[in-house]
Amino acid sequence: MENDKIIASKRDGIGSLVINNPEKRNAFSLDMSLAAAEVIEDFAADAGVRVIVVSGAGDKAFISGGDISKFEAARATPEQVAEYNRKSSRFRLLLRGVGKPTIAMIRGYCLGGGLAVALNCDLRICSEDAQFGIPAARLGIGYNAEGLTQLVRLVGPSTAKEILFTARRYNAQEALRVGLVNQVLPGVELADYVQKYAAAMVANAPLSIIAAKRVIDEIVKDRAERDTALCERVIAECFASQDYVEGRRAFMEKRKPAFTGR
Repeated sequence: MENDKIIASKRDGIGSLVINNPEKRNAFSLDMSLAAAEVIEDFAADAGVRVIVVSGAGDKAFISGGDISKFEAARATPEQVAEYNRKSSRFRLLLRGVGKPTIAMIRGYCLGGGLAVALNCDLRICSEDAQFGIPAARLGIGYNAEGLTQLVRLVGPSTAKEILFTARRYNAQEALRVGLVNQVLPGVELADYVQKYAAAMVANAPLSIIAAKRVIDEIVKDRAERDTALCERVIAECFASQDYVEGRRAFMEKRKPAFTGR
């Protein structure tokens, strides 16, 4: 799906997805969500992409939320809301489930649906001027369980309730305190830092990273819902891999390993 508001690129093992709607502070429409989902599918299928970075164009916003100007036409009735949620959730589910580490690089506004996108990334690194919040209570919007699960898992039920009940904005330091983000950096340093951060991951063993991601994602589920067979399989794949041999040899030979993901 072609969409000039979604920009994708690949370089040195890093897949970059940019939300390109700066004139609306990167407000996110359904068409943009569908196009972004196709980008994630492409990154997932490309063995050359080892890390995915999601960001917003410009320095005003990561994603300021859903494009409210389109709500009257696309989300006015219960039937439209159900269809919208079904389609828009595809991007978030693909982002959450992709077998590669994902980083949200956040500047400025990260609100509503934008925060939902960031929460479905593995890591969130933001600038000092970033702002976070879910203004649903000011718009009469209800979030379903799928939309809130990642928030509750990350910050806990009490803080999740505070975020939703108050509909207020959290600054970068508050977001760091409650666990919404991993790191806060000066805006001028953010892009370069995230590039180096992602490059360090690219140099590590892909199967080990996949295993860590899969096992941790299962651990946070209720015990009855955990896929223990998946956990055992991804760990076994690490120990059966050529990369495990390469890692051992590189350690003994005192050199940097050259991992291939096999």
